[in-house]
Amino acid sequence: MNWLTRSGFIYLLCLDLILCLTAFSVPSLSGYYQQKSLPTTTEIRGVWLTNVASGVLFVPWGIDHAINQLSALNFNTVYPVVWNRGHTFYKSAVAQIVTGSDAQPFLNLMHGGQDVLAKLVKLAKPQDLSVIPWFEYGFMTPFDSELARRYPDWLTKGQQGINSIKETPLEEVDNGLTNKQAWLNPLHPEVQNFILKLVVEVVSNYDVDGIQFDDHFGMPTQFGYDSFTIDLYRQEHQGKSPPTNPFNSEWMRWRANKITDFMAEIYQAVKAVKSNAKISLSPNSQTFAYKYYLQDWESWVKKGLIDELILQVYRNDKSSFIAELQKPALEFARTQIPVGIGISTGTLRNPVEIAQIREQVQIVRDRSFVGISFFYWESLWGYIAPESPRQRRRVFLEMFANKAIRPLPQSRK
Repeated sequence: MNWLTRSGFIYLLCLDLILCLTAFSVPSLSGYYQQKSLPTTTEIRGVWLTNVASGVLFVPWGIDHAINQLSALNFNTVYPVVWNRGHTFYKSAVAQIVTGSDAQPFLNLMHGGQDVLAKLVKLAKPQDLSVIPWFEYGFMTPFDSELARRYPDWLTKGQQGINSIKETPLEEVDNGLTNKQAWLNPLHPEVQNFILKLVVEVVSNYDVDGIQFDDHFGMPTQFGYDSFTIDLYRQEHQGKSPPTNPFNSEWMRWRANKITDFMAEIYQAVKAVKSNAKISLSPNSQTFAYKYYLQDWESWVKKGLIDELILQVYRNDKSSFIAELQKPALEFARTQIPVGIGISTGTLRNPVEIAQIREQVQIVRDRSFVGISFFYWESLWGYIAPESPRQRRRVFLEMFANKAIRPLPQSRK
């Protein structure tokens, strides 16, 4: 079992089942859903559906339940994971050729080989939920994944042979597993071809409203010392090797620009298949994203390479949360494209009270952002929350008392 250690697999299996049985066995709030007709507003109301510490995608009836409940609570967008830990979460001919598996093995097992993304789209569309598949892991993959095993030359690394890093707290399974993550080299043409084919496959084969990347669509700044990248740098610098300081400004800019160039290729390829498909990005703040992951999303906005920005602002402190909303790069992005804010609803280790969620939603609305998205489904009102699922759903219904449509694209200035 090379996609998870055996003990890790058993742990996740038990966790998923506990989460599902608890979250989905709670009586519905159908009585609260009968609200008087209110005017429709314009606002992104999204939620990320992940497989990390969540069973919603694994149990056959989980997706049905989630879509029905989100629709009843006047959400209008789902960002379902389609790429995570070296596996796709849809039936992929591209992944089958490259990794030997057309979808995540446990997903295939639990759904009897059914295409989960196709099912999700079929359920969501009649309920006016936009579906924007999320390439959650970007260039990140477990060091022991089949992808990393088959194509070791696709991986980038740091100095002294460092070839993996730990997941950050919100990216961890949040249950004690500490899998280290390797990184596919975003500058390598074969890696780019693979990722591009996955993206085009999703946009071509499913009735989706776009695709989304997040903070993993980049490369840790300490990486780039693999033989391919060093040779490429030398070719473009009269034989000179990259600086030994990974934070050297020219070395950072060179790598970041290469990633930006690839982002342009993706944008063009997606638009060639479906011109109205949105390219959505959910990054960290510009300063953090560029300094630590060479992700220069402000330049992507300037170049017209993304259509929607959902900034991750996972902060408990109110002043820190507000400060993130006032950063110059974000203010600039708001003049160009729809910008929403990602709010954490909690993790297993760090549950979030519904009062904080309500307050942060109001802060976002008071500053006229176009909407919010919540990380993640399981903690919206599951057992890992401080309050009961019934209490939390009631608050969401109060916040989203009327229906909302997604904002139209802005005219770029």
